[in-house]
Amino acid sequence: MKLRKVTAASATVFALALTATACGSDDGGDTGSSDGGDKKITIGIKFDQPGLGQKTPDGYEGFDVDVATYVAKKLGYTEDQIEWKESKSADRETMLQRGDVDFIAATYSITPKREEKVDFAGPYLLAHQDVLLRADDDSIKKAEDLNGKNLCSVTGSTSAQNVNDKLGLKAELQKYPTYSACLNGLQTGAIDALTTDDSILAGYAAQKQFEGKFKLGGFEMTNENYGIGVKKGSDLKAKINDALEAMVSDGAWETAVKDNFGPANYKNEPAPKIGDVKS
Repeated sequence: MKLRKVTAASATVFALALTATACGSDDGGDTGSSDGGDKKITIGIKFDQPGLGQKTPDGYEGFDVDVATYVAKKLGYTEDQIEWKESKSADRETMLQRGDVDFIAATYSITPKREEKVDFAGPYLLAHQDVLLRADDDSIKKAEDLNGKNLCSVTGSTSAQNVNDKLGLKAELQKYPTYSACLNGLQTGAIDALTTDDSILAGYAAQKQFEGKFKLGGFEMTNENYGIGVKKGSDLKAKINDALEAMVSDGAWETAVKDNFGPANYKNEPAPKIGDVKS
């Protein structure tokens, strides 16, 4: 077979094509392939929080998942172009800084300390620290009633300590390895209350096996402004904010709240305004 002679001009064109292919943006604003064939977006969520971000045999579900899916569609991605990646609380900043994910929606509270390392779109949900109680327990009607009660939270969480340190109460702190273990203790009466964000508590209480067994105290002990984390300086922040505003205006946000928290009778706050972070 006779090989065609490569001219200097064609070699130059070939070299330029290679250069264009190799060069890409590293500011965290571009995702996917330019030809659309391999286009994808990688999103960090929790895999183990019912009602918010949970991996199931049928896929992924929860309020954070619904919000992230809506945002991805507004950014031009279909559901099958989303790659979900588990984002544990301690790993979130590092994952964004390394570029492991394009954005994170994982009960990610906006705080000044975190804003030093990453940027946040939103907030898209205002949650509060609260307690989960047995449905038939009328002994705890206000935060002060936690004095002397067995209060559970997970090891490494500051929620239980907040009750005593910030509110000046004297609850008996019980640290369990998981929220599921706390729920078991709550069911058996080994503990009197479980504390963490009300959205997380509502997610657990909304599970079919727990329907009607638990109730939220409604104490609103702290403000937790959930935002979508992006790499520092990423132009995705503005685009995600636009998507979140659209989700609220077209009713999809309210539908997602009812779908994921409805069975727990979660009295959620109205959708927060973009940039309105409650202290």
